[in-house]
Amino acid sequence: MKKYNIVIVGGGSTWTPGLLQSLCKNKDVFPLKRLVLYDINPERQEVIGEFAKILFKEKYPELDFEYTTDKEVAYKDMDFVFCQIRTGGYEMREKDEKIPLSFGVIGQETCGPGGMAYGMRSIRDMIEMINDVRKYSPDAWILNYTNPAAIVAEALRRVFPDDKKILNICDQPVNLLRSYGRLLDMDPNEFEPVYFGLNHFGWFTNLYDKDGNDLVPKIKEIILEKGFAPVDAEQRDQSWLDTYALVKDMLQDFPDYLPNTYLQYYYYPEYKVKKLNPNYTRANEVMDGREKRVFEECRRVIKAGTAKDCSVIHNDAHGDMIVEVAESIAHNRNRIYIIITENNGLISNIQDDAMVEVAAILGKNGPRPMGVGKIGTFYKGLIEQQLAYEKLTVDAYFEGSYEKALQALTLNRTVVDAKKARKVLDALIEANKEYWPELK
Repeated sequence: MKKYNIVIVGGGSTWTPGLLQSLCKNKDVFPLKRLVLYDINPERQEVIGEFAKILFKEKYPELDFEYTTDKEVAYKDMDFVFCQIRTGGYEMREKDEKIPLSFGVIGQETCGPGGMAYGMRSIRDMIEMINDVRKYSPDAWILNYTNPAAIVAEALRRVFPDDKKILNICDQPVNLLRSYGRLLDMDPNEFEPVYFGLNHFGWFTNLYDKDGNDLVPKIKEIILEKGFAPVDAEQRDQSWLDTYALVKDMLQDFPDYLPNTYLQYYYYPEYKVKKLNPNYTRANEVMDGREKRVFEECRRVIKAGTAKDCSVIHNDAHGDMIVEVAESIAHNRNRIYIIITENNGLISNIQDDAMVEVAAILGKNGPRPMGVGKIGTFYKGLIEQQLAYEKLTVDAYFEGSYEKALQALTLNRTVVDAKKARKVLDALIEANKEYWPELK
């Protein structure tokens, strides 16, 4: 069986240890010859990298492993690039969340003004990364987790229209599928989903078991009666438990389909603003929680010299999914995953150049997405408003247009009011001077 070369871009991420564990777990079906961690932050990466050396010595001794800040070392002769970068780090994420909240607007990492700020920062680095990869590995598959995936995917569609080996994906639909599996006491790998929408803005219309039975009615019934929790609830911070719990409210109000959890920010912006603490946001929760736990555990492993009894994994769906996606491509498995792709009639009554999120069969030639046909007026209206926000945000980046950025925020359901949008935008421009293009 062929062995593959992989680079993980954003090697110093708190998600990396779980991804490394997934590579170990899947080494028999997706064997590696070489693995490189690449990050521009050498201090963070050193901790994860030294942890990885110990992990691989025990679980993957045959693997050629190193970590680096050198692009040529990272990208040369790669088969797959796993990308999970965070431009500006948690310092800028905190501003993304707290600045909008200071004006009474949703402060969230990927939704609303915070998503715009993060997206405008991510575009430049993603374009640079892809150009660097193509210089050293022109045929590598680039599997991108970088958020906000919808804005990033739209920007990359424009810059690299002919590159068919860039795949933008998100692990939240997989988290939901696993959570449905826990709810039903079933194996989620046997589910066949039907899904439509935009990234962090979509719905499961059907979910079939291996015998072709639709499980959605049963899932709705259980959630409406007993509530909903993530599959890894015991490892989640309180904010995520609250996020999943609100799925019950969404189903009570809009019972047609099973919603992506992020839709709560668009359905209930006033309610969510009141529930969010402007002085202690999700970024603070992560920095005080997962960030500390992961790095403390990695340092403990390094000091002990063994990764046995390691408890560093959080949300293994993140690592498992990207490894399974790469394996499905490499070995032409033709499994079904929910991916982001150009619409081209998949949702027949919205524009073709939308970057939509749908189920697709995934093999060595890339995704073969599954269309859903026409969607109802309510869902079409929601999607088109959000899509306009995403496209205008990318317009604002490439055109350096203040007007387009203002239009984008005014359209976003988490903001709506143009005067409030202008205040938030001006504050975000000031905070992102080092990252955004100048908007005129």
